[in-house]
Amino acid sequence: MLPISVCLIAKNEEKYIGECLRRLSRFSWEIVVVDTGSTDCTVEIARTYTPNIYHFDWVNDFSAAKNYAVEKAHNDYILTVDCDEYLEIEDVSEDSLWELTRRVSPRQVGMFHLISPDASLSQGVASDIPAPLVHDSIARFFHRKYVHYVGHIHEQLTAIDESRLEFISIPLTFYHAGYSTITIKKEKASRNISMLEAELQAGNTEPYILFQLGQSYFGLSDYEHALPYFEQILSIDVNENEPYVQTMIESYGYCLLNLGFYTKALELEGVYGIFSKTADFVFLMGLIYMNNGMFQRAIEEFLKATSIAGCTVDGVNSYKAFYNIGVIYECLGKEQEAAMYYGKCGEYGPAKERILQLTLQ
Repeated sequence: MLPISVCLIAKNEEKYIGECLRRLSRFSWEIVVVDTGSTDCTVEIARTYTPNIYHFDWVNDFSAAKNYAVEKAHNDYILTVDCDEYLEIEDVSEDSLWELTRRVSPRQVGMFHLISPDASLSQGVASDIPAPLVHDSIARFFHRKYVHYVGHIHEQLTAIDESRLEFISIPLTFYHAGYSTITIKKEKASRNISMLEAELQAGNTEPYILFQLGQSYFGLSDYEHALPYFEQILSIDVNENEPYVQTMIESYGYCLLNLGFYTKALELEGVYGIFSKTADFVFLMGLIYMNNGMFQRAIEEFLKATSIAGCTVDGVNSYKAFYNIGVIYECLGKEQEAAMYYGKCGEYGPAKERILQLTLQ
């Protein structure tokens, strides 16, 4: 049996937990499920996959619930999974899972790849295709004698002795089904906002709490409420190497664009050298230049985005960047160039529609 325990906390997750546990149960690790007050069939479904079912009275504290689940595990290496996250099992084997315990030392934390469809993201272009995919690295694999969870909401893994941890990638991929519709996303964002505001009222004004509040409002497309939280963080001396700071800067830029503060958005040129290592930020700068009528600069940024391998939001380093270049050339009356870049977008619906319209003219 694998020396790894997979820990989940659950409440009314009957829609997701069966598929989640079905995939996890393909392998010989221990599965621990802690229910925090389900009134549906969550517990009954979980019992068909594992005997390790426990109850925890919900106290508005995700870390307390997850740490309780970790306590109930029999192994020291822990993988925490949410009920709406499905393991992509094609490239996983018992041997590769054994390797995780050799790859990740007790003072390291493993980060798996999470793919999420996000129905609320348009990233600056109209779309009639399925929700774009968002790619994240999520810290979830750790040794419980050295690492635990802290924070009531948007809990984080930290060293028990408060020393510095090293975060490394591990070869596991999960598909996040929970944000596949705007309705679900709004429900979760509203719940998070209530808990985060309670944290603020209790005196916790750490930048990460402000970030999560801003991000929750951003997820609801409530840019007016999101913007002040991002601005508060910008007024604080934060560590620019923290992963959330990159996300915050990009969300801040999209807030400005969605609120029509195009000139203000140009101020992000001042941090270009710091954050332009990702295609997502470079693509954002292309949109900023585009909305300010600086079309040649916009084209340069979109082309640069296509040269950067990794991205968080699907398409910003490929079809979305090419599509926006096509839009610019079409607006400038350069239809041949526009058609060429639309052609680079593959099966992207809006680009195919523009090609059709250009051929009919």
